[in-house]
Amino acid sequence: MSGGYLWEGRFGEPPAEAMMAFSQSIGFDQALAGDDIDGSRAHVRMLRAVGLVSDDDEAALLGALDQVEAELAAGALALDAEDIHTAVEQRVTELAGAAGGRLHTGRSRNDQVALDLRLYLRREGRAVAREVHELQAVLVERAAAELDAGTYLPGYTHLQRAQPVLLAHHLLAHMWALGRDIDRWCDTLDRADVSPLGAGALAGSSLPLDPDRVAADLGFRARFENSLDAVADRDFVAEALFVAALTQVHLSRLGEEIVWWSSDEVGFVTLADAWSTGSSMLPQKKNPDVAELARGAAGRLIGELAGFLATLKGLPLAYNRDLQGDKEPLFVALGTCGRALVALRGVMATVGFDRERMAAAADGPAAAATDLAELLVAGGTPFREAHAAVGGLVREAGTTGRALRDLVAADPRFGSEATTLLDPGVSVQRRTTPGGAGPGPVAEQLVAARARLAEQSARLGD
Repeated sequence: MSGGYLWEGRFGEPPAEAMMAFSQSIGFDQALAGDDIDGSRAHVRMLRAVGLVSDDDEAALLGALDQVEAELAAGALALDAEDIHTAVEQRVTELAGAAGGRLHTGRSRNDQVALDLRLYLRREGRAVAREVHELQAVLVERAAAELDAGTYLPGYTHLQRAQPVLLAHHLLAHMWALGRDIDRWCDTLDRADVSPLGAGALAGSSLPLDPDRVAADLGFRARFENSLDAVADRDFVAEALFVAALTQVHLSRLGEEIVWWSSDEVGFVTLADAWSTGSSMLPQKKNPDVAELARGAAGRLIGELAGFLATLKGLPLAYNRDLQGDKEPLFVALGTCGRALVALRGVMATVGFDRERMAAAADGPAAAATDLAELLVAGGTPFREAHAAVGGLVREAGTTGRALRDLVAADPRFGSEATTLLDPGVSVQRRTTPGGAGPGPVAEQLVAARARLAEQSARLGD
């Protein structure tokens, strides 16, 4: 296979070795090989339709592209080229002879690579969105089981125990956050679903190309409207990096809770052996490495987004070689996020919940403080007065060592009947407002969550 370059006719001497070592992208852009071949097939079919290649040339080119695809799949193609686009074209020319020289008719690497990257994102971004959906489904099913079991635990603000909540409610909170990620993935993929092929290097072509035909052939919803914008636009990459980073932030939050809950100090969960690791030195250890890796990956994806935005912010129209830096961040972000989703799905599908320990933590003496205040409010006391009254009793219990239950029973504003609010499991049953953490609202929420999953499944084409 030749080691030539698509642009070598302009130059009288070969490129410097160090220059090519710095500028080559074949080390990473081979991930676009399948997309490059798909785009080339559509381009060839369009060239034949507009009369720029003959039937025989079309057959030769499509046959050569098929063979290149097979060689790539078998690992039999030596990628001795500047980039994957050059590698494919050179091999096609070797196989198709003179017809190979027509493959690049009316096409620039500028619109070619933009096309390949959009095809890649359309496929891999949707795959990540489907993994988000699969994790949601696990959370919903675990929530349903824990709702039936009546499992409850402390809800926290500032990492301080606040009010008891059903575990199902807590799990569904993660599910709804991931649902917004699904919306963002779908919106991003929709905006990326525009074919840039036909824009050429920046200004289109004098040849009778048919960009609409190529767009339809490849299943895009539309073709570009402005050739300058078509080759310069990497908004779709930036958007995908943002959505991947935010999805990973949500996974990081879930991961942090797994790490915290699985600690001996909390002990709310036990991780399955298959989704844990051990220590090379400490025989007793069972580490939540999956959760920690998911948490750590958020920093990297945030960095990929920030770095790429910094690359874009100084570029004039149209194509600039800086844009070669669009691929690795996207590959890293989609790959990392996708793997994290699969791994956390495994963790959440198999994690064991210690219901007794959760309940014991949620039934602390001050857990029903808000219920006591609301009891006064229901009797006509202004909320601020009620808040101060209960806060005073909690402070007195803490400073004197007296039981809060005894203080409530002795307080004429409450009486002995109010102490039933302090009984185990009572407080969480009293959360009745829509979207709240009690059994009634959570049962309704579970119905809505399943409906949302069905809606998303249809949207993702599952």
